[in-house]
Amino acid sequence: MLTTGRLYRNERQINDAERKKIKLVFHQCDVDKKGYLSREDLKIAVVMLFGYKPSKSETNILMENGTIKDCIGVPLEPFATLMRSKMSAEDPYEKTRQIFSAFDVHCRGFLKLDDFKSAFKRVAPRLQERTVLEAFRHADQDSDGHISFKDFENIISYGLENTCIST
Repeated sequence: MLTTGRLYRNERQINDAERKKIKLVFHQCDVDKKGYLSREDLKIAVVMLFGYKPSKSETNILMENGTIKDCIGVPLEPFATLMRSKMSAEDPYEKTRQIFSAFDVHCRGFLKLDDFKSAFKRVAPRLQERTVLEAFRHADQDSDGHISFKDFENIISYGLENTCIST
């Protein structure tokens, strides 16, 4: 957590793109333009930002820490503060490692084209095979037919650095 403007060792700074994404997600989830997120809206926002549905207890904690006096939901500023704190505690390296491991179903420590195709078929079944092949070739930096974790990490970090979110 933040204390006097300093971060603990395991926290990172949140960049402008992440701040904009938090605000954009808030407005997308505040469908009725109430100015706050209901419990259900909040769950959807967490899914959009972090890729998982929060448990009942996590949702309770977020609601307790995000609601303000005379408001039945979580307004933008408390929501943004909660989400920035949650994002800053995430470890990007570990997240990339988890994604790589999900692709590496044979636990070889590298990805072959078949691993890539299989993963994309699960997450984006309508994506054309040609696009998957181009992505594989782009990620396979040394053209050896294998994507090492380092190759994968380079592609993921490149994608994160070049993501543009408009508001």
